[in-house]
Amino acid sequence: MASTSDHPGEQAAQDPIKLIGIRDTALSVDEVFRAVGDDAAGGTALFVGTVRNHDGGADVAELGYSCHPSAEAEMRRIAEKVVTEFPVRALAAVHRVGDLRVGDLAVVVAVSCPHRGEAFEACRKLIDDLKHEVPIWKHQKFSDGTEEWVGAC
Repeated sequence: MASTSDHPGEQAAQDPIKLIGIRDTALSVDEVFRAVGDDAAGGTALFVGTVRNHDGGADVAELGYSCHPSAEAEMRRIAEKVVTEFPVRALAAVHRVGDLRVGDLAVVVAVSCPHRGEAFEACRKLIDDLKHEVPIWKHQKFSDGTEEWVGAC
């Protein structure tokens, strides 16, 4: 029987990490949302990162993501840390690699917890740590012909 405890660090009897992935195909908000469905969760927080048409005052013309072979394992490590810090019932995270257009989904993460505040905090921690620690790099090309790598340092 799964635990329904509200105490941080306690997990459901089954692995609460339901979906972790690096994809070279379009991401689905519905897939991620379905993955974190849990009858014991009173709150689900979802974050969707999209490709915007500008960065630092410059118009973005093209964008591509690439990653280190360890990226998916690093995503799982971060997810495991979030699960130990918050009463997560279910967690999912997917990130896109390859060439993307403005408006495309770059990352989708979701967390369900017994209460909304916990879900918001856990989701924020998940996306912030993912962006800072997972070896995924963004190559932006601007409409003026310049380009830059983001996160490759």
